[in-house]
Amino acid sequence: MCLGIPMRVVTGDAGGAVVRRRDGEERLVSLMLVGGPQPVGTPLLVHLGTAVRVLSEDEVPLLEDALEALEAAAKGLAFEHLVKDLIDRTPELPPHLRQGGP
Repeated sequence: MCLGIPMRVVTGDAGGAVVRRRDGEERLVSLMLVGGPQPVGTPLLVHLGTAVRVLSEDEVPLLEDALEALEAAAKGLAFEHLVKDLIDRTPELPPHLRQGGP
């Protein structure tokens, strides 16, 4: 399974940026897929050493909670409180997969 990790820009230039996870881990990533330099504090979705997308501030806590829920579930711990937005919700296909298309 491949996961993107939400991280925030600490420092950067045209070639890349140092980004930090919520737990304090830092790494150097490429910014080529997000259009180059990003301001300090910008949330990014990082996968395999590359920022693949700039995140909205609303997305960050949802992604961080989802990753924490995966870790808790793998350890056999309670995780439902981390995915409250998904509990009792009927799953829906995205518009492009629904019969008849968008």
